[in-house]
Amino acid sequence: MPESFDYEKIGLMVGLEIHQQLDSAEKLHCHCPNHTMKEEDITFEFMRYLRPKANNLGMLDAAVVEQTKSGRKYIYKGYENVCLGDIDEESPATMNPEALDIGLTIAKYFRMVTVDNIQVMRKIIVDGSGVTGYQRTSYIAGHGLVETPEGNCRIASLCVEEDSAPSLGTTEDYLMFSLDRLGIPLAEIATEPDIRTPQQARAVAARIGMTLRSTGRVKRGLGTIRQDVNISITGGRRIELKGVQALDMMEELIKREIVRQQTLIAIRDELNARGASVPGEIVDVTSLFENTSSKVLQKGLKSENGKIVAILLKGFDGFVGREVMPGRRLGTEFSDKGKALGVTGLFHTDELPAYGITPEEVEKLRSFMKAAPEDAVIMMAGREDMIRRAMEAVVERAQQTLVGIPAEVRHALPDGNSSYMRPMPGAARMHPETDVEPIPLDREYYKNIRLPELLTEKAVRMGKDYALNDEFAEKIAFSSHADLFEKLAAKYKGNESVTPTLMARVFTGILPEMKRDGEDIDVLKDDHFEKTFDAVASGKASKDAVRDILSSFCRTPDRSTEEIIGDLGIGNVDVSEIESFVDDLVAQKTDFIRSKGMAATGPLMGPVMAQFRGKADGKLINKIVTEKIRAVLES
Repeated sequence: MPESFDYEKIGLMVGLEIHQQLDSAEKLHCHCPNHTMKEEDITFEFMRYLRPKANNLGMLDAAVVEQTKSGRKYIYKGYENVCLGDIDEESPATMNPEALDIGLTIAKYFRMVTVDNIQVMRKIIVDGSGVTGYQRTSYIAGHGLVETPEGNCRIASLCVEEDSAPSLGTTEDYLMFSLDRLGIPLAEIATEPDIRTPQQARAVAARIGMTLRSTGRVKRGLGTIRQDVNISITGGRRIELKGVQALDMMEELIKREIVRQQTLIAIRDELNARGASVPGEIVDVTSLFENTSSKVLQKGLKSENGKIVAILLKGFDGFVGREVMPGRRLGTEFSDKGKALGVTGLFHTDELPAYGITPEEVEKLRSFMKAAPEDAVIMMAGREDMIRRAMEAVVERAQQTLVGIPAEVRHALPDGNSSYMRPMPGAARMHPETDVEPIPLDREYYKNIRLPELLTEKAVRMGKDYALNDEFAEKIAFSSHADLFEKLAAKYKGNESVTPTLMARVFTGILPEMKRDGEDIDVLKDDHFEKTFDAVASGKASKDAVRDILSSFCRTPDRSTEEIIGDLGIGNVDVSEIESFVDDLVAQKTDFIRSKGMAATGPLMGPVMAQFRGKADGKLINKIVTEKIRAVLES
């Protein structure tokens, strides 16, 4: 894969959609609490079928139609905080005013123009992620701007909408979803396709993310913000990469999509030059494999009404196995269409013999399908009704290969590749929500919204106010503990033990270490930190004891600081006790000290720190050890 591209020459255009969960007290269209649950908290389940529905103009969306072809049912897992509205058994409430206020605050950061009246809309989605078969979404503002060093980007729209239900798994017969996230308010920010390089895409996404966090009113953590990336190049089509979780992967995802589109364009041209075609006839070839030893084919044949079907692709030999992205081939593109309809396992002659399918069986298959040397054959095994639906989708995708690149929504994969999800939706999936009245917007209210300090500005100020280096200042300003840090910095101002640098190290260094070590830091509240720093400030514990105390609070959050210090045995000791211990150690190591000089400091610090860790400050211990060693050397 090329390391770089001439992005201007290939006509790269990129637009972003940022979806950010809002930290309101309640969900968007009901009064249920806005927090997620764990699988072990599931209390009930129910089943639904979802069917395509025309909008108020009588139009059916292509993506909606395809997603209902599988005929699978949807199972939903519910919790205590799920109401009748979530399961589509009562009408929705009007939009949560707190969520709307957060949305308007975000709009003002980007100097957007608000609408006069908010019309709640239904966005038809029948992939199972919504019990109703649609998602409520409301356009509240447009015409904004994101400014970055890599270039500016216009914002087309800001919507406040419901989050969807996350998947818990899938089988041939059903898809399963959790209702814990359903209905949580989201801000959806969609940019214009003004982005011209992968680097600019990352910069724009980072700037939007920073601005969202600056409100102090959005959720944080894995899954609370998701990016969709829309990409096109000259000669290609717009592709939406859905669910980009990490900014670090955005540039790689864009580059790999460029490679995919360029490769598919080249394949199209070569196939047409060969006179390739896709007849489209789906042929039952079960009789050819009745005695096969291939386990994957046997498994398919053992399905209810199990069959093996095949199609002929004229002129496709050597192309189905051609790589279109690192590790993914044109055959993978075809296979993804089948997977979207619940069928896994597509075999093509570019990769056969393999999977227990013998050369003789391949020859019989090619002969039965009347395949010439330049032709390819694709086959599937499984339940007949399912594999025929899936093969129809594969035929459609193979025919599209001769035309170009189909516009589609693709799932962003962790390795930088992507896989097919569904066709690109259109305007036909939107229609007004008739159960919620339009909401008038007061322009004076919008005008009077006061914007919190941007995190980038806060980092600069905190660096100056608290004498923090740039790294500490940025980390603490961007952390969820920034407000607590400033409160405690004011409380302990002038205290030699609890300094801003110590607190910044605890919040941005020690806490992440504890989380990596598997400690449940989410149980720590503001008063746990304040009690810990109180102990250090008063001399009851040393700075080195902070992690031990916080770890104890993680395990037993209701205990007092005094009990924890007593149990850990980390109360501060008198300086004379440290000096006495060091005197004894120096007396034992006099010859070693004389041979090593001041280099003996490190080896002697080890046993002293082991004795007094958590009971005395490391700097104090180092000072005492250094003075004692120097005294020996000068005597």
